[in-house]
Amino acid sequence: MDSEAFVDLFVLAQVSAFHSMLTLYKVLLAPALLLQGSRLRKTALRLPEAAGERSGHIHGNGAQPLRLLFTGDSSAAGVGVDWQHEALAQQAAQLVAARSARSVHWTLIAQSGANTRDAIELIKAQANGPADVLISALGVNDVTSQTSARRFVRDYNELLAVVAQRTGARAAVISGLPPLHRLPAAPQPLRWYLGQCARRLDEALQKFSAQRPDTRFVSLAWAKASEMARDKFHPGKTQYQQWASVVADQVLA
Repeated sequence: MDSEAFVDLFVLAQVSAFHSMLTLYKVLLAPALLLQGSRLRKTALRLPEAAGERSGHIHGNGAQPLRLLFTGDSSAAGVGVDWQHEALAQQAAQLVAARSARSVHWTLIAQSGANTRDAIELIKAQANGPADVLISALGVNDVTSQTSARRFVRDYNELLAVVAQRTGARAAVISGLPPLHRLPAAPQPLRWYLGQCARRLDEALQKFSAQRPDTRFVSLAWAKASEMARDKFHPGKTQYQQWASVVADQVLA
């Protein structure tokens, strides 16, 4: 059985009564969801991506560095903090180097608004150097674009295959979706609906990751609304610090 057929069979288990009920709620709540979504897009505070270098080398022991490739959406790009040294990629790379005493080379390929399909195209366009481990942060824009769990996992499977082909990285640390049901920027019932969609994709991604011995899953269920950035949508400094620490632990695992 090829990998795509396996993914199809695996995700088929996710198409359950929960999916059917969520579709029903979407239909019943459609007027409110559309109105609130439109208002949120117009009124949301838009923060820039973190400034600073998107690649670097951290010196340590050994001639051959551990090469980390980060990819993802606005959270991977550091929206919510001012500088890359406060964001996920650079902090995680620094922690991996400090905890392992190894040299680390890190590269960030991320873009605000990117879903998993977009990340594949970003990697194809920009990933030129070799890598050992992929660290990804995707999913929120798959929720807002209403990607199905089946499509989401198939896209993730393709992303990992493209990264392996272009960089050699066969190990991955995959971050799950944040708890959108706590999102203070979104009103109810939109917040509830986004949270249910995020939970469905998060569960599918977690189970997909568990089937891959070279992949680690990082849950973001711990994220608190009180520690978000001032846009009430993206991680704040404290959350990026905690996130980087968990990611570093899984890279070293």
